[in-house]
Amino acid sequence: MNKDGHSEPFSLTALRGGDRVEFARLVETYSPLIYRLGLKMLGTPQDAEDMLQETFIKAYRHLDSFDGRASLSTWLYRIATNEALMVLRRKRPDTISVEQPDEDDNEQQAPLQITDWCCIPEEELLSTEGRAHLDQAVANLPTNLRVVFLLRDLDGLSTRETAGVLNLSEEAVKTRLSRARLQLREKLSSYFGTTVPQ
Repeated sequence: MNKDGHSEPFSLTALRGGDRVEFARLVETYSPLIYRLGLKMLGTPQDAEDMLQETFIKAYRHLDSFDGRASLSTWLYRIATNEALMVLRRKRPDTISVEQPDEDDNEQQAPLQITDWCCIPEEELLSTEGRAHLDQAVANLPTNLRVVFLLRDLDGLSTRETAGVLNLSEEAVKTRLSRARLQLREKLSSYFGTTVPQ
């Protein structure tokens, strides 16, 4: 168990000692999750593959400095997120820093006109077309909102873990997640509002 109360499924002693079998197990466990994050953040399989490879190369090189204050998964997500953001900054220099405070953090959120689509049949949400619209809406979120949404709602990290990965306060994570969900509902409401039978 690490200092944060996490029970690790991996031997830190073996990992720090360069045990290749234990590291291969770590890669096998987290590769699908980190690849999916990279794909949603960066948009192309090639960029996601590159991010995945760089994440584990850096993790392997720096395992001896992993202090165990956070869980291994949080540490890996932090490396992966930083890698994804570096790719985005190279491609789009105007990308907002995730750690940069939101200008309107303390301002009242303007009310949004949102069609009620809480009662959409699950098969509609999970249809190929529905998923494509959702994926596109997520891809169009601002970077600082998108990464919070992906970590919390796609990968299931807790607010505390997401805050640790992004070096944000838990309050900032909650605020950005709320904004991301509102923007997604706004973007998707017209689509689902017109496709669901009345």
